[in-house]
Amino acid sequence: MEHLQAELDSLRSELSQMCNLVLEQLKRAEKVFIGNERSVLKEIASIEKLVNAKELQIDSRCETILALFTPVAVDLRFILSALRINGNLERIGDLADGVGRTVSHSKENFDKNLLEKVNANGAFKGTIEMFECLIQAYEKEDTLLARDIFVKDKLIDTIVNQAISIAEEYAKNNPDSFSQSIQMLSIMKMLERVGDHLKNIAEEIIFYSEARVLKHGGKKANGAE
Repeated sequence: MEHLQAELDSLRSELSQMCNLVLEQLKRAEKVFIGNERSVLKEIASIEKLVNAKELQIDSRCETILALFTPVAVDLRFILSALRINGNLERIGDLADGVGRTVSHSKENFDKNLLEKVNANGAFKGTIEMFECLIQAYEKEDTLLARDIFVKDKLIDTIVNQAISIAEEYAKNNPDSFSQSIQMLSIMKMLERVGDHLKNIAEEIIFYSEARVLKHGGKKANGAE
């Protein structure tokens, strides 16, 4: 049991490192998109490689624990959730990298007036706030904090939905900026998907903490203890 606990502690630590690594990647994507700091593009690409390596490391540890210790009950729930959390984090990293790639393909900086109209800054700040709240929920195993993610996600969805009509109108009135409007909308949709992945992770935190699967009406997991 001591060896199993040591492995679980290492897994928790590695997953926490993964969270913070992806968060830093997202923060750099904000600098690139909102602050037009194109010098940060290389940093985003470098972190992407670290995120991919960390994902493989965590998956490998989960597989090792399952093979060597055949964990049950809460330990098994945590490992299964860790695998899914890890996958969602890697996808968030891909989206942050996608923001960087989209900006790099833009020939000029995004129109500050357009960014303000669609509340791009609010979308990014809100998404990062969600992420920071999620990390606290994970580290404290606080399911109330995890549930806050669902409310915050709706706010991001609202901003993105409003941005669609605003960008369409902007493109009509500024045909020379049509391409930029499309790129900006693409990035906003990426933020919306980041929120969806954060919500998925929140569900996993609640699942292994409370043995509840929210996607199926909040029923207790079979054999949960």
